[in-house]
Amino acid sequence: MNYMTLKEASEKWDVTPRRVNYYCAGGRIPTAVKMADVWLIPQKTEKPMDRRHKSSQSVSSRKNELRQL
Repeated sequence: MNYMTLKEASEKWDVTPRRVNYYCAGGRIPTAVKMADVWLIPQKTEKPMDRRHKSSQSVSSRKNELRQL
């Protein structure tokens, strides 16, 4: 199996290497392996979903719902 480093994953996913490190340390990439101080991520791994977006509901529709209450 071919692996990529944090830097390679960050370039592939267009995020910082620190963000990829958070993904690995937080268990968001279950196939990632830590060898010594280096995270190794399988090359076919897709970028984890962003948890900041919990629903597909837009901000404006949420504001309208709050106004009705």
